[in-house]
Amino acid sequence: LPDVIGVMPNAHHKLQTTRSWDYLGLPSDTPNNLLDKSNMGDGVIIGVIDTGIWPESKVFSDEGLGPIPSHWKGACESGDQFNATTHCNKKIIGARWFIDGYLAEAGQSFNISEHKEHLSARDATGHGTHVCSIAAGSYASNISYKGLSNGTVRGGAPRARLAMYKVCWNIFAISACTSADIFKAFDEAIHDGVDVLSVSLRSPFPLLPEVDGHNPIAIGSFHAVAKGIIVVSAAGNDGPLAQKVINTAPWILTVAASTTDRGFPTPITLGNNKTVLGQSMFTGKESGFTGLLYPEDQGLGHPLTSAGVCENLALNRSLVAGKVVLCFTAIALIDRENISSAVKAAGGVGVIVAKFPIDHMDPCSNNFPCIEVDYEDGTEILRYILSTRSPIVKLNPAKTHVGKPYYGKVAYFSSRGPNSIAPAILKPDIAAPGSNIFAATSPLNPLAEHGFMMTSGTSFATPHVSGIVALLRALHPHWSPAAMKSALVTTAWNTDRHGLPVFAEGSPRKLANPFDFGGGIVNPNDAAHPGLVYDMNRADYINYLCAMGYTNSAISQLTENPTACPNKKPSLLDVNLPSITIPSLRNSTSLTRTVTNVGPVNSVYEVAIEPPFGTAVLVRPSVLVFNSSAKRISFEVTVLSTRQMNSEYYFGSLAWINGVLAVRSPICVRASA
Repeated sequence: LPDVIGVMPNAHHKLQTTRSWDYLGLPSDTPNNLLDKSNMGDGVIIGVIDTGIWPESKVFSDEGLGPIPSHWKGACESGDQFNATTHCNKKIIGARWFIDGYLAEAGQSFNISEHKEHLSARDATGHGTHVCSIAAGSYASNISYKGLSNGTVRGGAPRARLAMYKVCWNIFAISACTSADIFKAFDEAIHDGVDVLSVSLRSPFPLLPEVDGHNPIAIGSFHAVAKGIIVVSAAGNDGPLAQKVINTAPWILTVAASTTDRGFPTPITLGNNKTVLGQSMFTGKESGFTGLLYPEDQGLGHPLTSAGVCENLALNRSLVAGKVVLCFTAIALIDRENISSAVKAAGGVGVIVAKFPIDHMDPCSNNFPCIEVDYEDGTEILRYILSTRSPIVKLNPAKTHVGKPYYGKVAYFSSRGPNSIAPAILKPDIAAPGSNIFAATSPLNPLAEHGFMMTSGTSFATPHVSGIVALLRALHPHWSPAAMKSALVTTAWNTDRHGLPVFAEGSPRKLANPFDFGGGIVNPNDAAHPGLVYDMNRADYINYLCAMGYTNSAISQLTENPTACPNKKPSLLDVNLPSITIPSLRNSTSLTRTVTNVGPVNSVYEVAIEPPFGTAVLVRPSVLVFNSSAKRISFEVTVLSTRQMNSEYYFGSLAWINGVLAVRSPICVRASA
């Protein structure tokens, strides 16, 4: 057919609140912040490619919204338990669903009842609803999760409109999303007129070239960005291992997950009157004192055996019934449901899990008490058990606490750089709250509480940035996707909101670096007025593809235009990103950047350098003078090795300062082997 550009093999892909907006400096009751200046994103359309949407949720109310934006060309499509007339409104203005790719791949029909799915845009799992709620949910007051996190739930851009493109299907409790359906969703979203695309999906690892047909997110987002649509996508949930970040194309805004300054302390009172603070989402009644048990191997009669490992619990009902069980695990991201089920099946009334501490909580079903402590506290509890014949414990319900000792960190699960396919392209770009995020979900989700739940993942960090981008789009409608990304990266926080250093969860915890969180934790208000931006357009992205060494024919197929790379291969180091990454420094390396003034016409900026260890960084010119005729200025950066370095990366920064603003770019340098 004449309108078919190319044919690619089909493949499967995977899916990737109340406090977070206040934490990011966007409370509803503060005038003159970005939320206020942008009229809460009114008129901006956020497209979401995901699992669907639950339209009855109160966060999708259109009360107070004006007419549907005039540039909208999309539609709502009816289907199983989804009526376009009644379920779409001035908030949900688009709803489409795509399953032909999955059906062609599976080679069979789709049994709705077997998979508890809907052949429509209705959400069966809650993932897409959660994403939409975070990005653009309307105000819903007096919401809590079993009494925790009580408050008003809303999205980042409460007056923005939503268009759902359902591509993921609940197949035996696993979301199946195929390349063909994702391609079609991008195609329709671009045609429909969305302004922002939020894509909390991932391609299989290892990373594939952006020109490869198995990479629909990279290809679809290229065409979206070429049309001025900013695409925000998840960095992945394979942390804390290095080089596992995904969605690494330079035209994508790739989001890592951070925590906030909220915790759920849960007092554990021992029979010796000592109290240990754990973390949980247990909200039941205080239990009163009951028996406390650490499992022993009955054959050896010694407590320090595998019998006390949480994943290997083989419990004797006669010993466990009516007691709380203590166990230890070496796994940071535990399967709470399996552990609690084993204890419950043996008649236990609660479980205390001693583990490496991370700020990632999930509830246990039926509000079963499953409380986490670190190894130090777990060992203290074990010492108490061993010190008495009849150990007892009292479990108290969790409380919501904001502030000390809880601070923002890069979440344990968040995928880290460096970029494994293009090491000179820094990924992730930015971090946003993605741990313990409270938002709407499908009431079919077994862990939902009145249609809301708390969950974690870079999938939910992504719509935080999508909502912020919608606010920026409303305030600066003519900014390019690259300009918006630059504004976010160069103004991001490198310290917590309380001024403390940002750590990255792992074993052990360490100070976060650009491979953990890109430019830093997103700072919406400062991003609205960045001063300078590192802008890029379609031609710049084609230069990137040439620098990657892709063939002219492959690039032409991606761009849908005949493309010939220059005879001299461009350098990846010269891609005009708001960051600098040199993966192989010998003696010296030079590169260029160009900044565009988006602040006052007459502005002067001076350079400020924090060189990575073992390097010197020279910038020419070191002063940038902008006026009505000089709106874009290029500069050269030379990085020199000043001493012997090992093969690890070292980090620094380059900032342009005008006395008010600091336009900061991270620098990452590794010496050549």
